[in-house]
Amino acid sequence: MDDVIDRIGPERAWAATVLALVAALVVGSIAFPQRVYVEFVWQYFWGPVVADAHGWSCVAWAGGEQVNCADAPAGAGPTAAPGYTPVSYAGYIPTLILLLIGIVYLIRWLDVRRYRAGFFALFPFVLFGGALRVVEDVNATTFGVTGDLVIPMPWVGFLISPLIYFTVFFITLVALVVSIWLDRNGYVSGYEYPLAGFGALAFGTTFGYLGYVAVTETYVGFNPSILALVVGVATVSTAIVWVAIERFEPEVNVGTGLMGVIVIWAHAIDGAANWLMLDWAHLWDLRYSPKHPANEAIVSITEAVLPAAVTDVTGAAWTFFLVKLAVPVAVIWLFDDTLFEENPRFATLLLVTVVAVGLGPGTRDMLRATFGV
Repeated sequence: MDDVIDRIGPERAWAATVLALVAALVVGSIAFPQRVYVEFVWQYFWGPVVADAHGWSCVAWAGGEQVNCADAPAGAGPTAAPGYTPVSYAGYIPTLILLLIGIVYLIRWLDVRRYRAGFFALFPFVLFGGALRVVEDVNATTFGVTGDLVIPMPWVGFLISPLIYFTVFFITLVALVVSIWLDRNGYVSGYEYPLAGFGALAFGTTFGYLGYVAVTETYVGFNPSILALVVGVATVSTAIVWVAIERFEPEVNVGTGLMGVIVIWAHAIDGAANWLMLDWAHLWDLRYSPKHPANEAIVSITEAVLPAAVTDVTGAAWTFFLVKLAVPVAVIWLFDDTLFEENPRFATLLLVTVVAVGLGPGTRDMLRATFGV
């Protein structure tokens, strides 16, 4: 295998792998539509997207039609529900790794420099991805009220996981290419400045749209106290953790430096949003349920370990918040200065990914609660 990769080059080997996997799915779906497409691709990947887009808790495959389980005829199946499953995770994680490898090759081809500056410049795009996901939540809420999707299928699927990652990636890629062009033609003093500007514009525009819908439609609310509380709790907790690291274990952040603050804050947002909404959403007269197996599992374990007399008072999601503070500390400890010296491009890209898997869902959960969708 190593000889083959050396002979054709790693980039071509990556492209061949991607094409082979896509071809296998397409050919398998055509040759064995029930077994490969319906019972695998649809049930675990596209079906959850359809259910999420319509705001259904369950969607059924009924003779080629995708219908709400409540309206499905007897014997219809298989079924799918919004969110992730162990099977979908098993597909998404290798896909993410493959995508990361491709991005590394792309960054090498573009000859991107100043990786740490690029890390901070990409931060607004992560916020943008989370806010863009809430646009789909509003779309599903609209369908529930009016029976119509403002953004129809299949296009709305590009705003739902996992396709939204590709959507945000391609928008970011265009912004990166334009920013590098501006830099190399002397229009700016560094590609990171226009790149951050494009990200801020994308996030601001998306947030502005959500605010516009909240003002013009009665079925979309606005709870600014949720936004302030989640950001406040995440920021204060991040500051406490960072000061503790600097005081007691400063070697933890030798490699990441100030990038470590962003990593911790990103996951603190995710932890705070889930903690406050899973335990205290009733204070805003909201209904909220976990979207990921990880936080659902942690909450379930907490409820099983602690007596009801305790969880009735404290809630059960606070342990997830603590986990979301501890995990990023362990991550930045692993990203030591040796890793950045040996492969700064890949180390920085991995760190961006760590931020994205925390702040993207966290921003979505925070804004979903803020706008009551």
